[in-house]
Amino acid sequence: MIKNLVIVGSGVMGRGIAYVGATGGFDVILVDVSQTALESAKNEIDSIFEKGVRYQKISKEEAASAKNRFSYSSNLKEAAAAADLIIEAVPEKPEIKKAVFETLEEYANEACYFATNTSTMSPTEIGSYGKRPEKTIAMHFFNPVQKMPLVEIVRGLETSDETAAVIKEVAGKMGKETVVINEFPGFVTSRISCLVGNEAFYMLQEGLGTPEEIDKAIKLGLNYPMGPFELGDLVGLDARLNNLKYLHSKLGEKYRPAPLLEQYVKAGRLGRKSGRGVYDYTKDGELVRK
Repeated sequence: MIKNLVIVGSGVMGRGIAYVGATGGFDVILVDVSQTALESAKNEIDSIFEKGVRYQKISKEEAASAKNRFSYSSNLKEAAAAADLIIEAVPEKPEIKKAVFETLEEYANEACYFATNTSTMSPTEIGSYGKRPEKTIAMHFFNPVQKMPLVEIVRGLETSDETAAVIKEVAGKMGKETVVINEFPGFVTSRISCLVGNEAFYMLQEGLGTPEEIDKAIKLGLNYPMGPFELGDLVGLDARLNNLKYLHSKLGEKYRPAPLLEQYVKAGRLGRKSGRGVYDYTKDGELVRK
């Protein structure tokens, strides 16, 4: 039975996963090497709780109970030792994930399950970092975690049926719908999303239309909730570029990144987090938090 949940990485995804973990009834420790990052995460998570109560998504009593199950730590070794399930949510870079899972393997108890929040990387390879591939799986959450209903659960080559069942149950308690699929680069959602987002950049590069026109066409013509440029700015154009480079290396030419996307990233136009991506998120030189 999963009771103690550790989330490694307090970025946008990590803090969202920690929030739905606590509201799902788990005791949660959010871990990050940076105390500043943890303080930022705490402020945002408190704000999510406040908005949830204000808009009646969660009761005051439920919010208070969930907050009481929350803690923050910069000590990964200590947190790992107490965990039933550890969800890694660090940047999509193999060397960082490898370092995290090597530490987890050393300090987590033998019964602990490992999950990686990745949109493209191989859970089979990540499972080899921790030396317990049968207990390792991918949980692909979507941004913003507290609003998006799906978790894409991806089995590695040696992931056991028991692990898949446990993780599906955990996601259900977090209030999520799930699909359980087998590993292949990009899974289901990232392959489609990267194709659409990259094609939109090719359209912009070719002068087919403005970002607003292209986004509007996709939203109203294809019934997408967000246009590809809006979504790219939300998830980060650097993250989108990294995913495309990975898929290009694994699946071939159809995933070659649009040159204009590469230019935007080189220019530091990363999306909402930097204040400017395809769209501008600043006012009078200050970043507007939306």
